[in-house]
Amino acid sequence: MSQRERLADLYRLIRQFEGCHLRAYVCPAGVWTIGWGATGRGVGPGVTWTQAQADARLEQDAQAFARAVETLTPGLQPRELCALADFSYNLGVGAYRGSTLRRRVDAGDWEGARAQLARWVYGGGRRLLGLVRRRAAEAALLP
Repeated sequence: MSQRERLADLYRLIRQFEGCHLRAYVCPAGVWTIGWGATGRGVGPGVTWTQAQADARLEQDAQAFARAVETLTPGLQPRELCALADFSYNLGVGAYRGSTLRRRVDAGDWEGARAQLARWVYGGGRRLLGLVRRRAAEAALLP
């Protein structure tokens, strides 16, 4: 199975929940964002990308988040990896690293992991329906 096939659910989730914006904007959590949810250095007011730039960054970032999750929790099945990499893509690897969610996953407590995902639905201090849906889609990939 190719890396692209292995991460198919991750690409699907990111595209579904991030959408693609070719002009930088401030997301509900107050972070400058562009493309398929890309943040970080070089993303700010007035920045614009082509579709090719957004797609290339999606590929690069998705693979980096998947590698980071695999390092923290080795041995995940592809669907589990995609769910947790999407969580990390959305919230950052640090959120996964220190979370009760990770402790539940590492213990093989998938019911507990799904319950933990449902708690991560706030952006900018508000409960966001988009995050409720995203966490439910991630949870649906877990055993």
